Amino acid sequence: MEVSTKPSLNLQHIKTFKTIVGEQFVFVDEENLYKYSHDETENLHYLPEVVIKPRTVEEISEIFKICNQYKIPVTPRGAGTGLSGGALPHLGGVLISTERMNSILNIDERNLQVTTEPGVITEVLQNEVKEKGLFYPPDPSSRGSCFIGGNVAENSGGPKAVKYGVVKDYVINLEVVLPTGEIIWTGANVLKNSTGYNLTQLITGSEGTLGIITKIVLRLIPLPMYDLLMLVPFRSLEKASEAVSAIFRAGYTPSGLELMEIDALSIVSKFVDSTAIPVTEGTAAHLIIEVDGNHLETLMQDMEAISELLNLYDCGEIYFADNATQKAELWKLRRRVAEAAKIDGYTIEEDTVVPRAELPALVNGVKELGKQFGFESVCYGHAGDGNLHIRIKKEGTENSQDDPEIIQSLRALFTLVKKLGGTLSGEHGIGLVQKSFMDIVFDKTQLQLMRGIKKVFDPNNILNAGKIFD
Repeated sequence: MEVSTKPSLNLQHIKTFKTIVGEQFVFVDEENLYKYSHDETENLHYLPEVVIKPRTVEEISEIFKICNQYKIPVTPRGAGTGLSGGALPHLGGVLISTERMNSILNIDERNLQVTTEPGVITEVLQNEVKEKGLFYPPDPSSRGSCFIGGNVAENSGGPKAVKYGVVKDYVINLEVVLPTGEIIWTGANVLKNSTGYNLTQLITGSEGTLGIITKIVLRLIPLPMYDLLMLVPFRSLEKASEAVSAIFRAGYTPSGLELMEIDALSIVSKFVDSTAIPVTEGTAAHLIIEVDGNHLETLMQDMEAISELLNLYDCGEIYFADNATQKAELWKLRRRVAEAAKIDGYTIEEDTVVPRAELPALVNGVKELGKQFGFESVCYGHAGDGNLHIRIKKEGTENSQDDPEIIQSLRALFTLVKKLGGTLSGEHGIGLVQKSFMDIVFDKTQLQLMRGIKKVFDPNNILNAGKIFD
């Protein structure tokens, strides 16, 4: 069934798009428009007017030239795993999916670099370089389905970020199509570059508002030979949070340090039918702690010292994963907790980040706000770098856009985060659903500078307009 289009996008435009990419890669039927009307953000749906799946950078350039000329809104989309509404086509118009741009172009073992198209699944990329003894550390929970292009657009992190950094720390160079249709490279394939403004880092994390990324050059590192994993139960969520800072103050840098509140663990254990982590009475939270490196004896000594330190924080019996299967099961629980919590009714997720020593105050503040505003919450996340994911459930509320009381409670939450020295998002981005809170962390001058940058790249405001700020 064909759907009607708005005046800004007419049938002639659609006919031209079909000429550019091929008729079979332009979709205006209801089924496909609905499929691309949502990502993983809350329960929000906005129908695009047309979905286009280009294969080449030249095709995207031609599409942009038309959309820029006629001021047709364009929404870029990767795998649709985002959690801030960055891929939601809330203005209708054209949705460009990068899913056909899915080739790893070159693994340069001499220079420890990989060049890839944006539609490659992150875990596929990691596995390909791993076969050559190389390592790309950023690993979002959705790494088995998310695209590397979306990771760059959101500056994603993941459990390994605590030791190895986030996506921006690995992006060397980008090929980008600007909203006006020009094709540029943002830098050079070198490790040091002090040549003009850093356009590579500006595009990284810009949430698809400045251009569409069509090629990515990433630096790699040698793959660590060993990793060890332990699970530590705590009798209070606050003590678990306090222990996180203590580990780093003692001189240890885990390759992963994840927090899961007991309610989150109970939900995900039922969801995946797992008994890998015992849900025992009196346990309030768990830490998953991983260390990695090339000297097994040193890693074992570090784990022993960390376990002794944690005994000062009212922890229970520590569980050491003995083999790869046990490690994989623990990580599976952590990676699927967001999906399980959403299905259980915790449909609103916030991606707060504070200095790690302030985690206890943030956790306590979240629970107090829940009492004040009448919502339930579960907390989990990358405790090692202070990045706490907060899932919220309130009876009769499916998203944060339609409930004034939820909006009020989120403003109180982000005000607390700011007071603790943190900010709105650690890795999910601002997108559509957090933009009304930007004034909490930025003043008018800062926002004006950001809007000015947007206008230089996108003078007609066609690309992902209304994301990050209006």
